[in-house]
Amino acid sequence: MSTDAFSQRLSAVAEQVEAGLAAVLADASLPGEIARPKRLMEAMRYGALGGGKRLRPFLTIETARALGVVGDAPLRAGLAIECVHCYSLVHDDLPAMDDDDLRRGRPTTHKAFDEASAILAGDGLLTLAFDILADPATHMDAEIRVALCLGLARASGLGGMVGGQMLDIEAESAASPLDDSAIRRLQAMKTGALLRFAVEAGAIVAGAPAARRAALVKYGEALGSAFQVADDILDAEATSEQLGKRAGKDAERNKGTFVSIHGLDGAKRLRDAFVQQALAALDAAEFQAQGDILRQAARFVAARAK
Repeated sequence: MSTDAFSQRLSAVAEQVEAGLAAVLADASLPGEIARPKRLMEAMRYGALGGGKRLRPFLTIETARALGVVGDAPLRAGLAIECVHCYSLVHDDLPAMDDDDLRRGRPTTHKAFDEASAILAGDGLLTLAFDILADPATHMDAEIRVALCLGLARASGLGGMVGGQMLDIEAESAASPLDDSAIRRLQAMKTGALLRFAVEAGAIVAGAPAARRAALVKYGEALGSAFQVADDILDAEATSEQLGKRAGKDAERNKGTFVSIHGLDGAKRLRDAFVQQALAALDAAEFQAQGDILRQAARFVAARAK
């Protein structure tokens, strides 16, 4: 698949995800809800709509597609994962966390609204994610819905993204910089776990056999690692205008990153090695042409400019 064809597919899925998010973030209450407060919904929509590559739902949708499954199930699973991702960005930007004023080229949610509204918007997006996955509209098989809920909880919770954020906070005041293994664990939790599960979710909704699902998990892990190394490189090299958020903040906070450990050239070699691991995992999953979009996704992660 050419780079242009991949970019077109990525954009098409992003539009589909944007429409799906707008639908689940509508003002009308669902059965069992009493009311959806106007300001809360505005803040949630602000944090979730109008930007982003939608890489995580793209991976869910395209993994399922590579396995022969299309339709509402992979889309809704992807929407749930994107809700969790957007919640994490809203909360990461708060003054108590990374204290950022800019996200996707516009004021962060707590700047556009206020801190309390941003906290509640993040809470709302997180709980909405599990509402989406538990709904029979996502999949008629309850076992698949349970597997999706469990997988997302493990990837985003205390042993995944939230735990990784705690390790990141602790590292800022540590007596000595993190070594390579500690950085790998932190990033595998904070960033990699949700990317890995985005791939695995596609395998779950498609009912992939155990061996193929395991190979796809390895692909997701390698892709997540490549993504984070690329992110560290971008933070060191790109401008705030290019990124749409504050650049250089890792160095400002003296954070241990792959760049701080290996230098720029070493980090780029490591990034490329992770991409090769991802490609090898797809070969192990016995994907032929149907895996081309996932191969291109791994290359895109390494080459992205923001």
